[in-house]
Amino acid sequence: MTGNCALQEIADVLREKQSFVVMSHMRPDGDALGCTLAMAICLRQLGKDVTAWNEDGMPEKFSYLPSAELVQQPPSQPQRFEVAIVLDNAVKNRAGKASEAVLHADRWINIDHHVTNAGYGDLNYVDPSAPATGQILYELFRQGDLPITYAMADNLFVALSTDTGSFQYPNTTARTYEIAAELIKAGVKVGELSQRMYESYPRRRLELLRALLNVLRFSSKDRVASFALSMETVKRLGAMPEDNEGLIDTIRAIDGVIAAAFFEELEDGKVRISLRSKSPRVDVSKVCSQFGGGGHTLAAGARVAGSLAEVEERVLQAIDQELSK
Repeated sequence: MTGNCALQEIADVLREKQSFVVMSHMRPDGDALGCTLAMAICLRQLGKDVTAWNEDGMPEKFSYLPSAELVQQPPSQPQRFEVAIVLDNAVKNRAGKASEAVLHADRWINIDHHVTNAGYGDLNYVDPSAPATGQILYELFRQGDLPITYAMADNLFVALSTDTGSFQYPNTTARTYEIAAELIKAGVKVGELSQRMYESYPRRRLELLRALLNVLRFSSKDRVASFALSMETVKRLGAMPEDNEGLIDTIRAIDGVIAAAFFEELEDGKVRISLRSKSPRVDVSKVCSQFGGGGHTLAAGARVAGSLAEVEERVLQAIDQELSK
């Protein structure tokens, strides 16, 4: 955690300044949105002027999050703020149109847990040992003696649960469970919230999984499994961007598979890649860094210019080379 400021220093800024914008990465997951909302609610409790942006707005599948309406798509006209806070975002430009809509901020605060985060803020707190940015935020709120409301507790629990694979991934720590217990004491109803997270999705998601299984591919002596999703399939099924979140875990779980890849054709001539690994010896963040992306040792992503077939071959070759080391 070299180059980090103290959490108390960030807490001091939250108390001292008045106008804030809070954002995270495009195509947000539960950690990104849970953190964005928890921070926005905390600042409102402090009486601050708060704006929360995400390039994709609030996805339908996360509309159950308390105060979900706070997250809006950024405006076309850039705005000024005293403080811009970027959460769970390894590379500044992955905030997309949200960061572009900040005409000026006196200070940028970067709070994250991705190992590839180089520290692009004026104040940086990056802890790759944390399984979720939500865990760092909880520590910030507690150490800074900041409010934690019921709505914040729900959002932080979603951040923790989704980024740890429901507390199953190897980076889950004893502290993660302790924080989860504290959030439950604060009012989180685990059964109801878990059902919203893991047992409630539209039929089109299942239709999408069926289509992807029809193009499932194995490579590198069956140690790598991959899906490739074309724009034609997305349009035919009427699939939404959030529908494919987590589907890569279906093939990552196959016996004998060490790494899994998901390739999604985008309209801007790029391909979105998501990589997952079961073993630290296959560092997918290193693979993604070759293509301008990053993330964690066991989970990473990037956006790569090129056709779906071309990018698929290039990335699978890079994974094979990583496997061969």
